[in-house]
Amino acid sequence: MSAYPQVRFLTSADRPGQFVPDSGAEVAVAGRSNAGKSTAINALTQRKSLAKTSKRPGATRLINFFELESGRRLVDLPGYGYAAVAGEKRQHWGQLVDAYFRSRRSLRGVIVVMDIRHPLTPHDLEMLELARQRDIAVHVLLTKADKLGRGAIAATARTVERELGTGVGVQAFSAMSGLGVSEARHRLDDWLAGRERSGAPKKETPVGPAEPTGED
Repeated sequence: MSAYPQVRFLTSADRPGQFVPDSGAEVAVAGRSNAGKSTAINALTQRKSLAKTSKRPGATRLINFFELESGRRLVDLPGYGYAAVAGEKRQHWGQLVDAYFRSRRSLRGVIVVMDIRHPLTPHDLEMLELARQRDIAVHVLLTKADKLGRGAIAATARTVERELGTGVGVQAFSAMSGLGVSEARHRLDDWLAGRERSGAPKKETPVGPAEPTGED
């Protein structure tokens, strides 16, 4: 059974006037194109195709709102950092995301997805700074962790934790092996329930096959 049996797609927004009503609580998911954002959303919700994955980076071009249960939402933000997208479209995405962060009183936190092999890109840092400016809690998922050994996973996680400092949760994550999925889901649930704002969960060791690439 799905972790959220009532989960459903609500709407896609290309401008602020299309956002769903700003009530209840919601958590946004952001990440660089090809970092595994859509796959992470599907793993958290235990739905194979709730968020559409694609072999073509930059496929998520709208802000997509999903209802997990009444009054609680997950919000899929456009993937960033894909150079092949025209500058005008990138600018539009940036303005849309900035408007979202500025306007949503129901926003409880943002999950920032980073490929564990390429964390803390300039675009990741821009997203983290945007969240910091708005005083929004952040939790980092280092995705595709099954592509590295245990030692490399631990070393990368420590490096990212040192770079970001206290107050930002950092964990390894793999949708394919299940590494860190339950911990990330607990963070999501805690935010939606108003139980906490930050802090890193316990880390696990990876198992299982490699995670497919090419998705948002």
